Amino acid sequence: MTTVERFTPVRRQGDRVMPLELFFDLVFVLAVTQCTGFMGRDPTWAGVGEGLLLLGILWWSWVGYAWLTSVVDPEEGAVRLVLVAAMAGVLVAALAIPDAFGDLGLTFAIAYGCVRASHIALFTLASRDEPDFRSSVVGLGVGTAIGVGLLIGGAMFDSEGTRVAFWSIALLLDMAEPYFFGADGWRLEPTHFVERHGLVIIVALGESVVAIGVGASHGVDARVIVAAVAAMTMIAGLWWTYFDVVSTVAARRLIAATEGRERNELARDAYSYLHFPLIAGIVLAAFGLEATIAHVDESLEVVPAVALGGGTALYLLGHVAFARRSFGALKVHRVLAALAALVVIPIGTEVDAVVTVVLVAAILSALVTYETFRYAEARQQIRHEVS
Repeated sequence: MTTVERFTPVRRQGDRVMPLELFFDLVFVLAVTQCTGFMGRDPTWAGVGEGLLLLGILWWSWVGYAWLTSVVDPEEGAVRLVLVAAMAGVLVAALAIPDAFGDLGLTFAIAYGCVRASHIALFTLASRDEPDFRSSVVGLGVGTAIGVGLLIGGAMFDSEGTRVAFWSIALLLDMAEPYFFGADGWRLEPTHFVERHGLVIIVALGESVVAIGVGASHGVDARVIVAAVAAMTMIAGLWWTYFDVVSTVAARRLIAATEGRERNELARDAYSYLHFPLIAGIVLAAFGLEATIAHVDESLEVVPAVALGGGTALYLLGHVAFARRSFGALKVHRVLAALAALVVIPIGTEVDAVVTVVLVAAILSALVTYETFRYAEARQQIRHEVS
């Protein structure tokens, strides 16, 4: 056995998410938490924008590993060691987030570059006997190198605005790369791919629960309890809208798609791209919830109010786009619920924060109730049908 063969990744055999992948996602939890905390420490439009930019950069690295571990067995051969090393890189990048637009910008960029370099190296080994696959990996490697170069280049500038510009361009180019190099050569295990994205939604929702605890750290009284219960109801509504039916139908559509271009493009659009608005919406809502629980007796400032109502709206509109791309459905009632969440924003700047979170929870509860009864028969068929 040659050295290359010894370190060549083993192809994935099963379709279940493995423990090491869950371990990897735990580190990603820290990155999500740090992005929420970044917004909380700088609750301005600039702070929110920079927090979302950092979240987008880290999201795209997570996406890359979701595709990778849908091809190779993450717990065999050198892959296990490389994934652990990548986890260390994500950890360092996450620790650098609070000062990523200050003194730790270069640390963040280099750590992120190491994470992406490990990803490309494993993909290169995995594709060595498949020319089409290798061609796609080479294209990905070129795009990744440009993106990381822009991140490091931007970190060299002390100007916050210049760094934001460089990093925004890097993210846009990196995310656009799959369109430039096509989708024919990629491989994925659809059942695993779907489960992995469902679990990352759970990870993000968990951050919202943590935000409740952080917001209540100053003390607990009756109004805090009411706000916390309303926040938990809101989070449950976000969970329900994804996992009740939509994720199941989307999964079956991806599994049924023809292997190759059709399946790869669907996975790219519906999961790699359209799950980011879901994650971003949850993170924004978590930021808004933290501010709400911390100041239940006061009206929200404009930015936290936008985060709470706008994050919820972004999540729901992301769902509309996800369902439309996955199986062609246009969920108008979810658009209306998103608009209702946006209406809460100006209200939230005038009333006590506890009222605002109750209103958002009521909107999601009404949405869930409507879908449960309006589509009762279809829900039963979808949820209990043998795939």
